[in-house]
Amino acid sequence: MELILRADVENLGRLGDKVAVKPGYGRNYLIPQGLAMLATEANLRRFENERKKLQAKRDALMGAAQTLADKLAAAVIVIEVRVGEGDKLYGSVTSAIIADKLAAAGVEIDRKKIVLDEPIRALGQYEVAVKLLPELRGKVSVTVVRQGGNEEEEVLAAPAASAPASAEADGQPEEETA
Repeated sequence: MELILRADVENLGRLGDKVAVKPGYGRNYLIPQGLAMLATEANLRRFENERKKLQAKRDALMGAAQTLADKLAAAVIVIEVRVGEGDKLYGSVTSAIIADKLAAAGVEIDRKKIVLDEPIRALGQYEVAVKLLPELRGKVSVTVVRQGGNEEEEVLAAPAASAPASAEADGQPEEETA
């Protein structure tokens, strides 16, 4: 099936390309989504009239995506995680967590656009790619650090710190127990 692409389609072609695809892909996805039209003489003439509008729309998308890529490059995301022995993470850092941190920083990105070959499972600094357009990818710096302190250590440290203060407040010396 011969089609004319009305938009850039990843792994297929760019705006205005004439491509051959399987009939089901064209009929069930490309044409209903408005990404392509049948390559007939009438459609070729119609596409040439429409090309300037589609190109302007694509250029606007490219400009917005470039602005977003610049914001991503400037963003530094710090993710605090709990770690066990040997600095091994409990769980992992996924694209959903990165998307939430970006949203908190004021950059809205769909988690499906964040490209992680596999979840992050170690402390350190990572460059994570974000797929903005088929030909444009942004990068965001993600730093995975140890969480402020273990909850167990905080619980154990709190009574020890408050014990001398409470004994002095009573005016009685502390008793040592064996």
